[in-house]
Amino acid sequence: MTKRVLLLFAAVATFAMGVSQGQVTRARSPIRIPDIPGYRTLKCDFHVHTVFSDGNVWPQIRAEEAWRQGLDAIAITDHIEYQPHKDDLPINHERSFEIAKIHGDDLGVLVLKGSEVTRKMPPGHFNAVFLKSSRVLDVEDWRDALRLAAGQGAFIFWNHPGWTGQQPDGISRWYPEHTELLEKGQLHGIEVVNGQDYYPEVHRWCLEKNLTMLGNSDIHDPAGLVWETGTVGGRPLTLVFATDRTPEAIREALFARRTAVAVNGMLIGRKEYLEPIFKGSIEVLNPSVTVRGKRSAFVQISNVSDIDYDLSGEEQFEEVSVPSRLVLKGGKTVLLQLQGKSETLDMKKTFDLRYVVTNLKITPDAGLEVTFPVSVTFAPE
Repeated sequence: MTKRVLLLFAAVATFAMGVSQGQVTRARSPIRIPDIPGYRTLKCDFHVHTVFSDGNVWPQIRAEEAWRQGLDAIAITDHIEYQPHKDDLPINHERSFEIAKIHGDDLGVLVLKGSEVTRKMPPGHFNAVFLKSSRVLDVEDWRDALRLAAGQGAFIFWNHPGWTGQQPDGISRWYPEHTELLEKGQLHGIEVVNGQDYYPEVHRWCLEKNLTMLGNSDIHDPAGLVWETGTVGGRPLTLVFATDRTPEAIREALFARRTAVAVNGMLIGRKEYLEPIFKGSIEVLNPSVTVRGKRSAFVQISNVSDIDYDLSGEEQFEEVSVPSRLVLKGGKTVLLQLQGKSETLDMKKTFDLRYVVTNLKITPDAGLEVTFPVSVTFAPE
């Protein structure tokens, strides 16, 4: 066998070995949503399951999934009552958190201790997060379970109120039991979004009853089978506006209702939080332009976030026409075209270009109103 043939075999073997090993780069894809004045914007998921209840993933994997997908914090919230894997794993309500936290600490992901109290509707399912002990919630009466959770200082929220498994028509309903919990101080928030489901009526309840808005995955399968990594349109998120990146700061922010929800490229929340997110994302690079006659000028708008902002407007001006719809693509600079209407104008004027950001929902029926002041110098062509 010639030396050339031996070298060829060696090269083929090396290539085949590399292919067979199929090495995967374990990398994090950060989600770019800006901080707001006075607070850090943390990306969180407070509804996560493992094999220690009805999930299909070992707890350690949940921590790395969260790290890869750009999250700051997750809560392990396995069911207390529902244990379909009990023939394969011992019922240990503390263990899934303990396992996930070890890897979370290694990766810098905050893993929080929670549990899901699982009952028929009413009152439905509830997550309690920041527990000291999960096993004490394993009691017969749901009122006792939530009372014991509240006694530990837990943050308690109502899960998937419109879940078709309990509400076949998909409509969320407020029952006397929920009024009872609210009056006892044992209901602090509700999932406005669960998975890919948005509940407009729950959005209204949170505004009317001053409750915290949450959006969570309720994930059971491996994350890679469900969403693309590092996209705002992928995994549902609760955005928490916290003073620091610590469990204590997250807990304080949740009780203070400083949250918004991200799902399917949409942000849902109070105006006081969505407006500074938008302002922190957007910069008009050239707020002064010149329009010559009926020619066009272009305003350049940069968006440093990962959110595609969908703008709609009906503004009409005598001197210049502006687009009625504009999409400010995430991570890009977009051109806003101004079209002159007269060949003879010779003047300077400032225009307030008013739009509604339709995918920033401050109520179920209203988007965020924004304004771009633009100074235009008109010159004859």
